[in-house]
Amino acid sequence: MEKLIQITSGRGPLECQWVVSKVLKTFLDEVKQNNIDYGIIHRVDGDVNMTVKSVTVLLKGKNIKEFLKTWLGTICWEGKSTFRKLHKRSKWFIGIFELENLEAVNFNEKDIRFQTARSQGSGGQNVNKVNTAVRATHIPTNESVFVQDTRSQLQNKNLSVIRLKEKVMGTYIQQLEHRMKETWNQHLQVERGNPVRTFSGTDFKTNYQDKSYKKQRNILKQNLKNYSNDLN
Repeated sequence: MEKLIQITSGRGPLECQWVVSKVLKTFLDEVKQNNIDYGIIHRVDGDVNMTVKSVTVLLKGKNIKEFLKTWLGTICWEGKSTFRKLHKRSKWFIGIFELENLEAVNFNEKDIRFQTARSQGSGGQNVNKVNTAVRATHIPTNESVFVQDTRSQLQNKNLSVIRLKEKVMGTYIQQLEHRMKETWNQHLQVERGNPVRTFSGTDFKTNYQDKSYKKQRNILKQNLKNYSNDLN
């Protein structure tokens, strides 16, 4: 399963950009704890060092939906601004949204069609008269590359696979970035109220409480075990 997640400060001030950077670290720490693979696809740095306006993360793994239930929505940080010490505001909001994911490209060499041709330009009789050049086409996306770097057809074929993969994945990333910009425009205003998580203080202490049944059951089991030990 794959999910594309965006953490954004919206139109929030510098303080919100700082919150994004802190939330990102906490978010990725929990991602690792849940054995979920991730990759940062796109990042917009904030107006000062160590701040982030927006970051998009691609998650891969099992139980992602369950994990995201405690993250998607508005995130609140309670604390005094470290950038404007006289500012009266004490609550700052950012948003975490799921982006509509484009169909991922599964690059497989079996999906490549190879065609040989004579190399073009100067290079001697061997280059011009023997089919050493290679055109590789990725059938699912119709992307293609033409390689004539060497006089060896095999070497050109190997090079074509590498370059074709770079081209296909590059196109995929461009499509993702375009979709991110559209989503960014839609979420410039982060909804306030009813945050899914609340943090506080410069140490970014979490005030979030996991209310899931599994969590409560484990607590009850531990309390019962402690009670039994006390009786003994």
